[in-house]
Amino acid sequence: MEKTKGYIIVILIMLCCSGFSLNANAQDYRKVVDLNGSWKFSIGDNEKWAAADYNDSNWERIQVPSQWENQGFHGYDGFAWYRTNFNFPSSLKAQSLFLKLGTIDDVDEVYVNGKRVGRTGTFPPHFSTAYNSNRVYHVPVGYLKENNNTIAVRVYDDIGEGGIVHGDISLVVDRDAIPLDVDLQGDWKFKTGRNAHKDLGSVIDWDDILVPGHWENQGYKNYDGYACYVLDFAVSANVLAERMVLVLGKIDDLDQVYVNGVLVGQSGEFKPSTVQRYDQTYRQMRGYYLPPNLIKANEETRIVVRVYDAVEGGGIYTGSIGLITQENYIDYWNSRRRR
Repeated sequence: MEKTKGYIIVILIMLCCSGFSLNANAQDYRKVVDLNGSWKFSIGDNEKWAAADYNDSNWERIQVPSQWENQGFHGYDGFAWYRTNFNFPSSLKAQSLFLKLGTIDDVDEVYVNGKRVGRTGTFPPHFSTAYNSNRVYHVPVGYLKENNNTIAVRVYDDIGEGGIVHGDISLVVDRDAIPLDVDLQGDWKFKTGRNAHKDLGSVIDWDDILVPGHWENQGYKNYDGYACYVLDFAVSANVLAERMVLVLGKIDDLDQVYVNGVLVGQSGEFKPSTVQRYDQTYRQMRGYYLPPNLIKANEETRIVVRVYDAVEGGGIYTGSIGLITQENYIDYWNSRRRR
């Protein structure tokens, strides 16, 4: 416990002295669709309500953001759903899109056109609140249609306010996003434990976790220590080059990364005793240059990411996640330097 407290103090002192703030990791977002206003709303819980074509014409209307207790649902605690529609500008097809939902009391799960894009907190029976977490969820462009799109938000409130309560609710683009050739954001397999990476034969039975996103907001509250992420995928020849770069956003705190069994990179020495030596690694964008032709077209590729988290947060938590050709990656960083 004393060691953990000491680590927290060191981090806070360094943040203050260096002029950084806890918002230093914020991405450069530009609003493209305003979603504040009147949404459809119903108390209760039904998985069919996530579907884009569900008929919600008889639902109540409620203002977002605002607690539902101030809009006719005084004293209600439990499950409820929100739904709204928006048009997607075709000019944004090449952009990195995110859905901002502010703070939600207590737990949420979010769908766009029936596909899950985010989850924060833990629903009953293993309830864990995340009422003070800011919700920002990546929305793959492939999930969207040029015309009418549907957002459905499942919420559980344990006590108090309830609902989508604060924030600027909107669809935004990340102006700092890396222009990936293969987007790998979404559901990965996940398991806690120091030796989880030795149990890859049973990965199908591991938990699903959304990447990027802190693991503490996805059912692993207060967990500090080792964990392992796994993703199996295949890509076509038209997006591959001889030399590729694996981009893994920012990871809290240390990581060790394998692609098809080959160690392709790590942040410092991968052991707890070295965390304080690398106490700024959680701020660093991971980009690992892969050996030539390590990934084969139309063949299964496996990425294994071991993570050690010393305190709070935990995991692959923000930024672009995917593959980019080495040429495009170099061009991206050169363009940023010219700004």
